Amino acid sequence: MWHRPWAATVAVLLQGAVLALILFYLVLPTLVILPISLGTANHIEFPPRQLTLHWYREYLSDPDWMAATWFSLKIALATSLAATVIGTLAAIALTRGDLPGKQALQALSLGPMVVPHVVFGVALYLIFAPLELTGNFVGFLLAHTVLAVPYVLITVTAALQRFDFTLELAALSCGASRTRSFLLIVLPNISPSVAVAAVFAFLSSFDEATVAFFISDTGGKTISRKMFEDIDFNLTPVIAAVSTLLAGVSLLLMAAIRATTRQH
Repeated sequence: MWHRPWAATVAVLLQGAVLALILFYLVLPTLVILPISLGTANHIEFPPRQLTLHWYREYLSDPDWMAATWFSLKIALATSLAATVIGTLAAIALTRGDLPGKQALQALSLGPMVVPHVVFGVALYLIFAPLELTGNFVGFLLAHTVLAVPYVLITVTAALQRFDFTLELAALSCGASRTRSFLLIVLPNISPSVAVAAVFAFLSSFDEATVAFFISDTGGKTISRKMFEDIDFNLTPVIAAVSTLLAGVSLLLMAAIRATTRQH
């Protein structure tokens, strides 16, 4: 029976150990916030001396935190819907359409991923301020949709490039309209990728902080803006509790993505 040489086995073990150390280093900051959020001290303390859920109750009972959370949720849900529709339609046009300057259009649509968010935030503030779009739902929806569309475009384009469009042609040859063939043939086949794209759009909006600094005001601020304000002026373990909850939401959504893709 053939046995792997011991040198090769050692090399595989070393590679696994290095990979484990890298992953641990990346995950460590997220793991640290959980015990901090359970501490009893009024300041950031690690390791905590005792455990309590006080800071989670403090977060849930604070009207400012709740207002920022619901504001972010509404924006993220609306952004996810708008970006998914726009990004999916754009992906279809760029994949199937014979558009002049298609490559330039595709590069331009991915621009928000390349342009630094600080530059984008300054530009949006200069545009939104005269239009009174700072600190309100519409302004955040427009800004976050622009930022989220590239994630949808990349994800759905990858799915469309793997799709066999002869299935759509068969439906068209049987008398189905192009809209009907898309809804009954194309969309069901790419629906897992569309769902993944919608989750990415939601997370990109809910977690966005840089642009929020420029287009927020006292009347409307996202949870990320609220977190940074408290870090500056009122640093307590509530920050760790909110961070833990956000990390938990992200993990649940990623698990949902994994379950969706495995079913298909």
